[in-house]
Amino acid sequence: MSRKVILPGGSGFLGQALAKDLVSRDYEVTVLTRGEEKTEEKVRYVRWDGRNLDDWVTELEGAEAIVNFTGRSVNCLYTRKNREEIMNSRLDSVRALHHALRQCQQPPKVFIQAGSLAIFGDTREECDEEAPHGEGFSVEVCQRWEEAFFAENHPQTRQVLLRIGFVLGRDGGALEPLSKLARYGLGGKIGSGEQYISWIHLEDLNAMIRYALDHPLEGIYNATGPAPVTNESFMAALRKAMGKGWAPPAPAPLVRLGAVLVMRADPGLALTGRNCIPKRFQEAGFHFRHTDLEETLRELV
Repeated sequence: MSRKVILPGGSGFLGQALAKDLVSRDYEVTVLTRGEEKTEEKVRYVRWDGRNLDDWVTELEGAEAIVNFTGRSVNCLYTRKNREEIMNSRLDSVRALHHALRQCQQPPKVFIQAGSLAIFGDTREECDEEAPHGEGFSVEVCQRWEEAFFAENHPQTRQVLLRIGFVLGRDGGALEPLSKLARYGLGGKIGSGEQYISWIHLEDLNAMIRYALDHPLEGIYNATGPAPVTNESFMAALRKAMGKGWAPPAPAPLVRLGAVLVMRADPGLALTGRNCIPKRFQEAGFHFRHTDLEETLRELV
């Protein structure tokens, strides 16, 4: 009998990649989505609004796991309206899932919540899971998100929160806009270039999630690779992988202007970073397949 995994908010880049990975390993996958109900490539899509209990609750009964990716994209300007949507979409979905779990006779064995390394703010100091948190809106979102996740516990369900880093994969995700810049000769360092990128290959992230399904992990884990690099080093490796030479740097004032006027996104997404390590995953015996950035980028671009 196949094991069933529920992916709330699983219609995006990370959720779709995980769904494909799990189906290839004979899991039964159900995505909870605000989109249309359908069955596509062995994945069922079931309607939910990320807030209220409805027919979707029955999908949790007897499932192996929940992996919750729900949350409005942070790739936007932080207007008051967008801030509210970013915060509420995360808190509402976590609370709805807790409520649904309380109604299950046979609840999922593990509840995995996708979080973010942004909780550490902008720092060059090495951050393991116990490092102090930063400051700012993104940090506040992460803190309240984690608090909501751990506000309840369920005797039959392990709870694992993954603070996900900068995920590198094909056909979308964080790498796509940087690849476009490099392709057009604009792949120089961004701002000072000293901000860190804590990167992880998509295959390793999926493997981490499977590891959390199969091993008795609980609590908070940094879901990132073991070799973070500065933005300057990352962009140099990306240019090399794409066969591009030197590229002019993008000064911080120009980045701020372009982010607001062209990209319609918060400049901090490009100008800040954090130097994080996956200490707890390493201690748990997880093995990374992708630790060399240049090799990873050559494969992906």
